[in-house]
Amino acid sequence: MMPRKISVLMGGMSAERTVSLNSGRNVAEALRGRGHEVRCIDAGEDLPSIVTDLRDHAPDVVFNALHGRFGEDGSIQGVLDWMGIAYTHSGVRASATAMNKDAARTVFAAAGLPVATGMILTPAELEGADPLPAPYVVKPLNEGSSVGVEIIHPASNRRAEVARSWSFGTHVLVEEYVPGRELTVGVLEDRALTVTDITPAGGATSFYDYQAKYNAGGSCHHLPARIHPEAFEQARELALATHRALGCRGASRTDFRYDDTTDPDAPGRLVILETNTQPGMTPTSLLPEQAAACGMDYATLCEWMIDHATCRT
Repeated sequence: MMPRKISVLMGGMSAERTVSLNSGRNVAEALRGRGHEVRCIDAGEDLPSIVTDLRDHAPDVVFNALHGRFGEDGSIQGVLDWMGIAYTHSGVRASATAMNKDAARTVFAAAGLPVATGMILTPAELEGADPLPAPYVVKPLNEGSSVGVEIIHPASNRRAEVARSWSFGTHVLVEEYVPGRELTVGVLEDRALTVTDITPAGGATSFYDYQAKYNAGGSCHHLPARIHPEAFEQARELALATHRALGCRGASRTDFRYDDTTDPDAPGRLVILETNTQPGMTPTSLLPEQAAACGMDYATLCEWMIDHATCRT
């Protein structure tokens, strides 16, 4: 293994800044432990400063540990392409498409992959009336880590309040609520890992929100998931199919709802929620946990990502 100069981009400007800083610090520590020269860059609003820092450091590769807007939506990927620097994870098109939930739903549907019934509305349209029978889910188009996600329950007065206080852009994604469990599957290039069954600390009926994802003890991860064997393999196949349909590179992670509430002994209904092109790398993150279950420790996973970094110009 030849030591390399690596710049880790972390922090950023999105609502997931804290998670990104945590991911970046863990990645940097692991790569330094493998003998690499690592420099961390807090990628804030000053883009010329980021470009100057990268030019001065002249890394062999950038580890993109950013989450959310700017880091995950094709923006920084375009900058790195322009600079001719190899970087981890997906390129501009796959990143931008996956980050926009409406665009990703369109790609999945065109590929024949299962998505929930849904529609795009303005906040004013949502305020006026229930667009779907309750319960249903309200989501921002361009946020991750469940930021801004709300479940509108029957006889709830939350719909109008959510619509009036909406601060996540000019449109809202509304989808049917799929009962059951939350599953996720990591993909490393052409290999689907295992299936994780995620239960928030409040139980199966609780919402897997930001706190459940990132706070210690916020959720319980069962892997491999204790689900019907046919559904288990279907989830792995669908995760690989979404990775390919979007044109992802390196690592991704696809989240599902799995409804086996009618007959737990039969394969249930799998619905794709989203594909994450920048899976978290914190101590509680799902992709490192799955990789470890498949025999790849954290440092080896980081090294794998560096090895699969490419320049996409």
